[in-house]
Amino acid sequence: MKLFIAEKPSMARELAKCLPQPQQKGRGCIKTGGGIVTWAYGHVLQQAEPQEYDLKYKRWNAADLPIIPQEWKLLVSPDSKEQFNLICTLIQEADTIVNAGDPDREGQLLIDEILDYVGNKKPVERILLNALDEKSIHESLADLRSNTEFVHLKESALARSRADWLIGMNLSRAYTLAARRQGHRVVFPIGRVKTPTLALVVRRQRELDDFQPVTYYIVKAVFDHPNGNITAQWQPRDTQAGLDAEGRCIDEASAQAILKKLSAQPEGHIAERRKSRKKEPQRLPLSLSSLQVLAGKKYGYSPQQVLDTAQQLYERKLTTYPRSDCEYLPLNQRKDVPHILGNLARIEAGQIAEWVGQADGSIKSRAWNDSKITAHHAIIPTTVACPFVKLTAMQQHVYYLIAQAYIAQFYPVHEYDQTRIIVTAAAEQFAAHGKTVIQMGWKELYRSDKTDDDEDIKGDLPVVRKGDGVHYQNGQVDKRATKPPPRFTASTLLAAMKEIYKYVKDDSLKKKLKEVQGIGTEATRATIINELIQRKFLVEEGKKKYLKPTDNAYLLIDALPDAMVYPDETAVWEERLYQMSAGKDNLQSFLHDQIAFLETLIAAAGTAAMQPAEGRTCPECGSLMLRRHGKYGDFYGCGNYPKCRHTEPAEMPVLEEKDKKYSCPRCKTGFFVKRSGPYGVFWICSSPSCHTKCADVGGVPSVYAVK
Repeated sequence: MKLFIAEKPSMARELAKCLPQPQQKGRGCIKTGGGIVTWAYGHVLQQAEPQEYDLKYKRWNAADLPIIPQEWKLLVSPDSKEQFNLICTLIQEADTIVNAGDPDREGQLLIDEILDYVGNKKPVERILLNALDEKSIHESLADLRSNTEFVHLKESALARSRADWLIGMNLSRAYTLAARRQGHRVVFPIGRVKTPTLALVVRRQRELDDFQPVTYYIVKAVFDHPNGNITAQWQPRDTQAGLDAEGRCIDEASAQAILKKLSAQPEGHIAERRKSRKKEPQRLPLSLSSLQVLAGKKYGYSPQQVLDTAQQLYERKLTTYPRSDCEYLPLNQRKDVPHILGNLARIEAGQIAEWVGQADGSIKSRAWNDSKITAHHAIIPTTVACPFVKLTAMQQHVYYLIAQAYIAQFYPVHEYDQTRIIVTAAAEQFAAHGKTVIQMGWKELYRSDKTDDDEDIKGDLPVVRKGDGVHYQNGQVDKRATKPPPRFTASTLLAAMKEIYKYVKDDSLKKKLKEVQGIGTEATRATIINELIQRKFLVEEGKKKYLKPTDNAYLLIDALPDAMVYPDETAVWEERLYQMSAGKDNLQSFLHDQIAFLETLIAAAGTAAMQPAEGRTCPECGSLMLRRHGKYGDFYGCGNYPKCRHTEPAEMPVLEEKDKKYSCPRCKTGFFVKRSGPYGVFWICSSPSCHTKCADVGGVPSVYAVK
């Protein structure tokens, strides 16, 4: 008997339909003539918590860190026990097993970890379901591969999972305890990807808070040439007076002086003329991240909304696998081009049908590249006709973007001529740039987009030759101001996570990390951003839902070393995970280096300095006093416990004049008040900053009784 284990019930149902009949539904499985199909509910096995390795870890204690499992434990998810037991029974009965997890590293691990957990020794095959339409499933069934081909993909997912556990479990405890020692009642959810992502928003907000606009001036001059006018912009020399460090003219008088010079010496000539033909290839089809960014900018959807909608379209068989980090297509997909374009041509809403009418299915864009394909490919429409008018508005918008990017592959490249002219007049240089579209090509589909670069296209410049004379006609000085960096939204933050090389601290890493897939995975980036919002480290503001860090976000990021708040290290780890999936790195080496990195960060937590919380100060060691609940009620204990064991009562009375009998000789401001504690009667200074204690001797503080 052949057993197919799918990642989720929806995938299992579609897979079962394509297996030989008859079909019989059972408890937690579907029996067919081609085998039994069962399913998981995502990760039915989950990482054990620290206290499940040792009960002592239930109490957070800095002395126990780092917690490093010698043998990693997985536990069956409480919600999945019944289904897991069924899967185990079916594995025992099977002759051959097929891993039908999602076609990515998480999907590979999800099924493999079940097989490893039960100690399976039976042969395992792998099916890669990039789409759930019948045609795609039948093709995948005809191309089953050995599961051993994907062992590196599993190791990569396992390395990511264990690294996230090590960083999350240990550093969350280390820095939360550091914060509590300094009086802050907060839990810091530190993550290998989560924390550098939060730091991006914190740094951007500080840039905005500290931003001071700079006023600068641009000189534009119009020169007359026999073939037409040339509008050119002044190019100041480095030695020009009135420039700032960025080479901008910040002195209006200096800018106006240029126009006076031109009026006095209006004759000039063409010093340089360059014209070159440029070609811009078709934009690539969409990965999940590029779809989320595009939908966020065009429609204002959050990354999670886009992921959920793409998943719905996938489960309706209208689009391919949504959690794809790939923007390329396999060559064997070209046979489906006429069918897919034919379906799109029947969509009457929007411009899709009109675009298809001008598409050329024979055009082969750079997207068709087998060497760029791993377990999955870009998100595209399937061969199933789309009932567009029956979709929700959000589904229509997401499908529209996916179809638009697909159709663009069958338009010509975008071609234009770029011209640059340098004019010399009055001993100054002026530059003019022109851009003339020769062939609109694929950009025809994106002409109406507000963010499209085509809005900035300028007309062609007159035909000139080097040495031609020109005459200054008129000019103007435009006043400009520098703009602050844009605030992050969920969509643009996700784009930053994908293009993390732009934000690294070490410039030498930028080129190397440009090839990395960013930090996080296609499926987890939206979840990470949502968690930061839900945990109150980020808040959304205004109609556009700009992200703003909270006080706790500043507190955390300021306490952490650069290795955790800048993405350099995380991006390097992501690169290693990517190399591991290709068999160029290994799990043990990765985890060994991750543990060494972790130990360094835990050591830094011991000396982490945070903005002290307001409250009492310990008179013994100067640390902040923390309010605690004990056997006899609330009290204040030194935050430096166990090194300092000083304690004080939680509440001190407001004294009336008649009660101010015994002044404290230590602080000179407080007065001794009588208290009853678990060990008898004692006296304590009423000043919160002192709280000196002494014994009771006949109803008098001992300091006075001795006298």
